[in-house]
Amino acid sequence: MLTMAAGKGQGYIGQGLGIADILAALYFHELKYDAQNPSWADRDRFILSTGHYSIALWAALVEIGVLRVDELSQYGADGSRLEMSTLDSIPGVEMTGGSLGHGLGQAVGMALGLRLAGKTSRVFVELSDGELQEGSTWEAAMSAASFKLNDLIAIIDCNGIQADGPIVLEIEPVADKWRAFGWQTIEIDGNDMTQIVGALQEARRGTGQPKAIVARTVPGKGVPCIEQCEKAHFLNVSHIDWAMALGELEAQHD
Repeated sequence: MLTMAAGKGQGYIGQGLGIADILAALYFHELKYDAQNPSWADRDRFILSTGHYSIALWAALVEIGVLRVDELSQYGADGSRLEMSTLDSIPGVEMTGGSLGHGLGQAVGMALGLRLAGKTSRVFVELSDGELQEGSTWEAAMSAASFKLNDLIAIIDCNGIQADGPIVLEIEPVADKWRAFGWQTIEIDGNDMTQIVGALQEARRGTGQPKAIVARTVPGKGVPCIEQCEKAHFLNVSHIDWAMALGELEAQHD
């Protein structure tokens, strides 16, 4: 992801690094998915409500073989299909991203549609803590519980930031809010793979409720100079020492 952003000169690196562990757990552990046929009718669906996290999704789709690795160098470039926000015309993308607050509503619709079609596929939707400030999110949450959408799993990326700094409105206690709306709720460290996998396994249980995984993540996880950046929402390459950032990331894997 760092190399992708360096090629463009900017990107949503903080969120991408923060959500990377969750995407790895989904695509390599949890999703019923065929990389050779991303439109397979019986697949599990994954909706990335925060479309600007595309930098992480593109990397994940390359790792599972849906996209080509040589495309990553075109991230955000004019004429590239790998834009800074997701488009549903790209293989493996279920929803066009951009305007926030719509992912959970679309996920509810997909889960209902799959139920009516007699399918057992599950629907996973990632949304951000910033989206919890939008009324449409809570309307969808109330609907999901009312319809008893057992096969709907929401993963809330709680990284504490939005476009210009910290979350503006008071949204805590996040987990208690989801429980109050009738969701089976699990709260985890969203950068701890053991906790992520454990939460996904627990979400398989048939409780007759939609599932919410409240994942506390660190923007820029694994790269201390980005973790410590006050405005990690969107970074220009010139804002950080790129060689140092790459060195810090590589040091995590030595």
